[in-house]
Amino acid sequence: MTLGLVFFLAGTVGLLRFPDVYTRLHTVTKADNVGLGLIIFGLAVDAQSVWEVVELFLVWGLVMVASTTAAHLISRRALAQGITPWKESS
Repeated sequence: MTLGLVFFLAGTVGLLRFPDVYTRLHTVTKADNVGLGLIIFGLAVDAQSVWEVVELFLVWGLVMVASTTAAHLISRRALAQGITPWKESS
């Protein structure tokens, strides 16, 4: 579970430090989904029944679907408004 918190922290740092909306969305969705997955695995080890494990993984699945959908909608809106992706200057 501690490793999951590290991923949440990394996602937060990426949200604050990355230069544009697209890279921020990428870091938040990736890091948060992996972080939540690790926390879910940690909680599943301590679960009292199989049903609790199933519920935990259902929550994780719903969060992954919701975050992916939200990130897609935000990025489509940003593209529609003309926000261009960041390119590293050489």
